[in-house]
Amino acid sequence: MSNRQITIAVDAMGGENSPFKILKGSEIFLKYNKNVNLLFFGNSKKIEDIIKKNNLNLSNYEIIDCLENVSDDDKPNTILRSRKDSSIYKGLKFVKDNPNSGFVSAGNTAALMILSRLILGMIPGVDRPAICSDIPNRKSFSLMLDLGANVLVDASNLFQFALMGYSYFSIIEPQRIPKIGIINIGTENNKGLEFLQEAHELLSNSFLKNNFVGFVEPNKITSGDCDIILSDGYTGNIILKTAEGLSDFITTNLRNIFKKSYKNKIAFKLLENDFKIFKDKINPDKYNGATLIGLNGISIKSHGSASPYAFNFALNKCFNIINNDLNEKIIQNFRNL
Repeated sequence: MSNRQITIAVDAMGGENSPFKILKGSEIFLKYNKNVNLLFFGNSKKIEDIIKKNNLNLSNYEIIDCLENVSDDDKPNTILRSRKDSSIYKGLKFVKDNPNSGFVSAGNTAALMILSRLILGMIPGVDRPAICSDIPNRKSFSLMLDLGANVLVDASNLFQFALMGYSYFSIIEPQRIPKIGIINIGTENNKGLEFLQEAHELLSNSFLKNNFVGFVEPNKITSGDCDIILSDGYTGNIILKTAEGLSDFITTNLRNIFKKSYKNKIAFKLLENDFKIFKDKINPDKYNGATLIGLNGISIKSHGSASPYAFNFALNKCFNIINNDLNEKIIQNFRNL
């Protein structure tokens, strides 16, 4: 791990309740990462006003004024032609021109994907980037990709996702030998669409064959039996949003149950510490920040509705990826093919 100077470019305008949530999340992050430089890209007056109004304790930061902003309604043509002075465009351009840096945004996912690919380019050997994030399971966590970048993929894309996920896992859990699986409607080799079966064959005959466990059904995602879960972006995004909704449903209903009566409130007090551990384990805030893996640079997507606390985790993820040279490890693995 390197002690080099790291800079994170931050889209201060993207997502709900911005720039406050971005700046407050940055304050939380800087409390534990005092040697990281932050560059806030956005409306400088709004950013400065929020910092003063809320008496935020920020250090090692600079504000880069941007005259435009990317809205959720912007179409790809508008993003490409008319948003060159936006916080996303200028932030990514900074990362392109400066080593030891990365970009974090809670803004428009399509804009971030389009501009990241345009400005940063792709790692040699990678055809498409994938949205990659960690998800909780019974044992610890798994990596899942793609979570929404590519609606349609082929077998070679899934193989590339596997290779990138393998490289990423070696950073965050270097002591574990990861097991790799492909999401499918059944575990039999003849189940599912043709591209899934082709990807199964590719992985079974690659240097990852000893890591590959085959097809994994969606109800086994949280079992902990698979460390790297592969999917097309359409399926992955549906699974992710379903999981977020179920997590909220479970915690909300548990909260309501323990408020129903005095006896239930006493029961909650007896179990309070256990419930805190349970809530923390499935808390989506802790898993905020998805990596756009495969790009020739670091670009992180935070959830648009993330809290300041959750945005802090996206910043922390960006810092760790830069500090551990994720892209260099992916490049090296592709060279070894």
